[in-house]
Amino acid sequence: MSTLKHSQDEKFFLLNWLKGSLIGNLVGLLSPWRSSSYLLGYSDIITAIFVCLVIISSPFTSNTLVGIILLAGGGFWVLLTVSDIDKNQITPIHLCIFAYWLISVAATAFSPLKMAALSGLVKFTLYLLLFALASRVFAKTKMRSLIMGTYLLVSLIVSAYGVRQQFIGVKPLATWTDPTSPLADTTRVYSFLGNPNLLAGYLIPAVAFSVVALIVWKTKPQKILAGFALVINVACVYFTGSRGGWLALIGTGIVFLLGFKFWWNEYLSPFWRKWLIPTVIASFLLLVGVAMIFVEPLRIRIFSLFSWRGDSSNNFRINVWISALQMLQDYPLIGIGPGNEVFNQIYPLYMQTKFTALSAYSIFLEIALETGLIGLFSFLAVIVTTFKRGMVLIKKMKPSNDLQAIWILGAIASLAGLATQGLFDTVWYRPQINTLWWLCVAIVAAVYSLKSETDNHVS
Repeated sequence: MSTLKHSQDEKFFLLNWLKGSLIGNLVGLLSPWRSSSYLLGYSDIITAIFVCLVIISSPFTSNTLVGIILLAGGGFWVLLTVSDIDKNQITPIHLCIFAYWLISVAATAFSPLKMAALSGLVKFTLYLLLFALASRVFAKTKMRSLIMGTYLLVSLIVSAYGVRQQFIGVKPLATWTDPTSPLADTTRVYSFLGNPNLLAGYLIPAVAFSVVALIVWKTKPQKILAGFALVINVACVYFTGSRGGWLALIGTGIVFLLGFKFWWNEYLSPFWRKWLIPTVIASFLLLVGVAMIFVEPLRIRIFSLFSWRGDSSNNFRINVWISALQMLQDYPLIGIGPGNEVFNQIYPLYMQTKFTALSAYSIFLEIALETGLIGLFSFLAVIVTTFKRGMVLIKKMKPSNDLQAIWILGAIASLAGLATQGLFDTVWYRPQINTLWWLCVAIVAAVYSLKSETDNHVS
């Protein structure tokens, strides 16, 4: 009852906010025109096409082309919004993201390099427009299946090529492994993305949604495809040699374990209700331990996580983090402004000798630098709100055994995995991953929209 009351209170607040705000008055301004528009009669299909184009293009084409598609999709979202018939499209997730965007605007205004920060703000805005566009269509089961199916097929091509690189061998495009390590000549695959850490991050949601598809998709060919994609994607993440990607897989798996335990809890015996999670975790640790004994590259790579400055990659990140924290001390509240261009111009003033960097090598530290501690807290609020709403939805959909809730679980698991990798890397900022992050948030926001709660019978 308390959860339902809280949900109703949020609806009341959002409706009042929409009625009284300038943005709320713009929503639906051209709604009379929409009913006679032939184009907007196919708005869901057009929206899905825009999202699919972003997914298809991001691993294979230039960032400029992806940006053009995002801009076109953002323009279509504006058209949909001003012609909207139903104004109940705003959720608490939307409000948190909007607040985060406003803080980014303020950070741009106060940035010591305003034009460079403006460029970063434009890129960030394009990602948020993708979120806003996708959240309109993800509530539709067919559209969500189409988009996620497209992503899984594209990721399968990417990961299959990465696995092929593992077997034929491929030269590194940069020094990705400690040159003093026995693994200095080890192959680290990067597929079409050009960087093994970036590839690992790109495939984390693919692993999560392969699991979801294996459960939700109904036909045998679909399940075979999902199972094959799961195996290939996991193998490719392993072959990247990305320690952050491996940790991300663990984070994703933990979320799935907890989610599946909750979803199917009543089917478990009292013994397994108590011991399932400890048994799975112990079995996993045993499997890793045995693998470390017999697979030397895996053993060396895992031990390097705990070598502190003994590994060149660790040492590099530590030095960058120290310099970044010094920057944060000088710009604590509102940061230096969004975007890598600002960072690239200010970081040299703080960097230690021979430790040049293009980013802070931690998305949370990077966000704190770009938008200050205020922006960091706002971003964390987006994450907390998304996770909270996702868990509420799963709980509401469980009594009817609506397996569409597993898509929500997959989105949350993906976010957990990407955030885990983001603790130690900033590949999250690349469009190949940033678009996937906001699409995962959009899945939760779409299902929780005031309209779709009624449509899906979860209120």
